Amino acid sequence: MAFSAYFFIRTLLFISGITNAAQQQHPQSKSINLGSSLSPSKKPSSWKSSLGRFEFGFYQQDGGFSVGIWLVTFPDNTIVWTANRDDPPVSSNATLALTMDGKLILRTEEYESKTIAISSEPASSASMLDSGNFVLYNNQSNIIWSSFNFPTDTILGNQSLYAGNELFSRISETNSSTGRFRLNMQRDGNLVLYPTNTIDEYTEAYWFSNTVSQQQLHLYLNNTGRLLLVDNSTSIIEVLHSGSLSENIPMIQRLTLGHDGILRLYTHYLVSEVAYNSSVRWKVPEDFCDVKSFCGLNSYCTLYDDQPRCRCLPGTDFLDPNQMSSGCERNFVDERCKGMNISAEYNMTSMEKMTWYDYPYFRASITEEECRKSCLEDCECDVALYEESINDESGYCMKQKLPLKSARRDLKDSPSSKAYFKTGIRNITIGSDNNANLDPAKPQVRITSKKAIILILVMAVGFVTCSCAFLAFSGVFIIKYQVLKYEWLLENGSLGLTDESTLRSFSYNELKKATNGFKEELGKGSFGAVYKGTLYKGEKLVAVKRLEKMVTEGEREFRAEMHVIGRTHHKNLVRLLGYCAEDSKRLLVYEYMSNGSLADILFRGPERSLGWNERVRIALDVAKGILYLHDECEAPIIH
Repeated sequence: MAFSAYFFIRTLLFISGITNAAQQQHPQSKSINLGSSLSPSKKPSSWKSSLGRFEFGFYQQDGGFSVGIWLVTFPDNTIVWTANRDDPPVSSNATLALTMDGKLILRTEEYESKTIAISSEPASSASMLDSGNFVLYNNQSNIIWSSFNFPTDTILGNQSLYAGNELFSRISETNSSTGRFRLNMQRDGNLVLYPTNTIDEYTEAYWFSNTVSQQQLHLYLNNTGRLLLVDNSTSIIEVLHSGSLSENIPMIQRLTLGHDGILRLYTHYLVSEVAYNSSVRWKVPEDFCDVKSFCGLNSYCTLYDDQPRCRCLPGTDFLDPNQMSSGCERNFVDERCKGMNISAEYNMTSMEKMTWYDYPYFRASITEEECRKSCLEDCECDVALYEESINDESGYCMKQKLPLKSARRDLKDSPSSKAYFKTGIRNITIGSDNNANLDPAKPQVRITSKKAIILILVMAVGFVTCSCAFLAFSGVFIIKYQVLKYEWLLENGSLGLTDESTLRSFSYNELKKATNGFKEELGKGSFGAVYKGTLYKGEKLVAVKRLEKMVTEGEREFRAEMHVIGRTHHKNLVRLLGYCAEDSKRLLVYEYMSNGSLADILFRGPERSLGWNERVRIALDVAKGILYLHDECEAPIIH
């Protein structure tokens, strides 16, 4: 009986919260009429709610402007929603308009129009509500579109996250594009946190509510901070956070999935119309290092003074020391499986208190020394994790290949596990240690042995001595021949690109000079920007695509992929001329399209419009190009 009364009170409080929400969101706010528009370069640049707590419009991001909703806070506004978040920022000449035909569109300076809100019927007006919800109304004053139905990384008070919907974190504090983590309200009733590029399996999750249900649930946040999982009949299934006991203090609730993968519930207390004091009321997970992929590939997370630190695994260095979540790559030459004495080419570096979530390709109950030796002699093994057994002298040995995705080192736990990392004797970068002086508990890693150094030096000196006489007589002639050949190729504008299986390898400085310091940008996509450039004394126009930094498969795999792409030749495909793979920089050099892109011709102003016959011809040519990639080229490429 007591349980039934408690359940009834909880349900009644929940229904009361929904009723209050409906009353607060009733159109008492300012109406935005058809024909209204915004621009970043002139006022108004945003539409405000009636109390001025929220605004909808343009905000600055990455040297440009994006369209979104923000909570007015001091000193910086808090972004709670972004439209078309993965599109590049627009210039100050862009315009956001509620058109006379009832559409909310963004017009860029290139005369491109993008729809911000897709509704089932034309809008008659719009409004920025004090709840943080931007809505479109029809001529019956019914809501036909709501930003609350399309959340990005945040839900606000009286907002729900329904089954099948997700929140995606942003890339960083200053970049609202889709980031590395997601919160999924699954149709089985479970609320789950995953890294972004993973499948919906429990093995990939790093937090879940454990609320599997026979019916679909949704996540609901009310105005007092009660965070609930409820079913379709508004019955409360799970209370994730109980919220505030007072409803009289003006406050705004915000649940945000941070760029670090932590889900936090914030309460903003209203101090004035433009300033809010905020506090974190609840968060999951509590430990940063519980977030899978927090530190990127081939790195591990450790807590130092309760703050997370990312460190490279032994035998690897950071791809970008300024962005340690970007991951790490090998710092030695990999000589695996080449028919040589493997144990003479590698050292084994041990680290205690290491764990990770990746599944091993080998698991057996053996001794610690047998585990270490087994990995050293196995050309497929990059690291072995040995876990002690409580009841047996032999523990469990698990062998892994790189990359590792979610490694961590817990300095507070007992040393029940030890990892053995295979590190190379011949390093790619000698004398550099990106991890130096960062962690007093970091193990000292020795890359080389004295015997190996002496052997390498003796072989090197002998080879140089035997070669000096020959090089003295032939070097001058070889160098002169290569210089003359290079100059001839420059004058003829080919540089070896006519061979169907050969691509030109450019240096970064060559492409920087060719593009005049990457000045003239032709376009920008999710993988990088494209710049106009010239080669061969300004006689050949090219398009240089500058790829963003990312964890790659390595130099050998990158060149192999360029080799395959370089052998595709078709009149309807843009030809790849060359590439740059210098350090962590990756650039591609393509033929320059003097007529611009297909999107420019199809969707720009009427002065470049195409007739129906021409559009059909273009569509057929595109289909022929795709058919060639799939079936006709030497190495088929599935597009």
